[in-house]
Amino acid sequence: MSQLIGAPLLVGAVAYTPNVVPIWEGIRDYFDEPASAMDFVLFSNYGRLVDALQAGMIDIAWNTNLAYARAVLQTDGHVRALAMRDTDAAFSTVFVAAAGSGWSGPGDIATRRLALGSADSAHAAILPLHYLRTAGVDVDQMQLRRFDSDIGKHGDTGRSELDAIDAVLAGDADVAAVGITVWENLGRGDLMPGMLEQVWQTETYSHCMFTALDTLPESVYAPWVAKLLAMDWEVPAHRRILELEGLTEWVEPHLEGYTGLFEAIEEQGVDARW
Repeated sequence: MSQLIGAPLLVGAVAYTPNVVPIWEGIRDYFDEPASAMDFVLFSNYGRLVDALQAGMIDIAWNTNLAYARAVLQTDGHVRALAMRDTDAAFSTVFVAAAGSGWSGPGDIATRRLALGSADSAHAAILPLHYLRTAGVDVDQMQLRRFDSDIGKHGDTGRSELDAIDAVLAGDADVAAVGITVWENLGRGDLMPGMLEQVWQTETYSHCMFTALDTLPESVYAPWVAKLLAMDWEVPAHRRILELEGLTEWVEPHLEGYTGLFEAIEEQGVDARW
């Protein structure tokens, strides 16, 4: 760990796709100076990542929103939120149907067959039900079809959302809940032009977060966070990393955006091991 004299900061992340390696190699190169030097270690799933953070095997975890919530709950709040992507500060879930459905809003979704992504995906399974419930829908009476693809990855691969969309297009479900990034990259893009339409969109919430235990000294993490926040879209070498990670700038934590997730975890009895 970095608290050993001269040791680089050790950041943990999940290898949910092969391009995670070049992303983190680029990030490591960016931090290649004594005050903010770092290395990284990749895990197969977020349960292992959060366990490693709590065990002191790593200094910082690049957590999904569910992994961040798990770290908070399992340490009784003894964690420190460090930074997030600008895209993580305004995430949302979009409910989509086949084009021409004419449906709009939670009331129409309530009477349809709803396809959800992996059970450990906050944006494609947990929060969709939470926001429907807060909109007055009796989710316990809904017809749900779940696609538990890549459990342990918290929906990062997007595979379960694609499975949910396929179910809608095949007529096996009426509506699919997907993250805003999948909708923007697939539903609104060139891959499926005119095949899907938006039925409803949740309010925004926070997604991924760099997380440390509150025992990590400020003198250790502060230079690293400062350099992270200084990454500049206008600098070509920085832009390559930012593009690969799906953001334009790193921002300070938006903790208010996790309120809905903590409520959903309690409502649904979400498994804390995820």
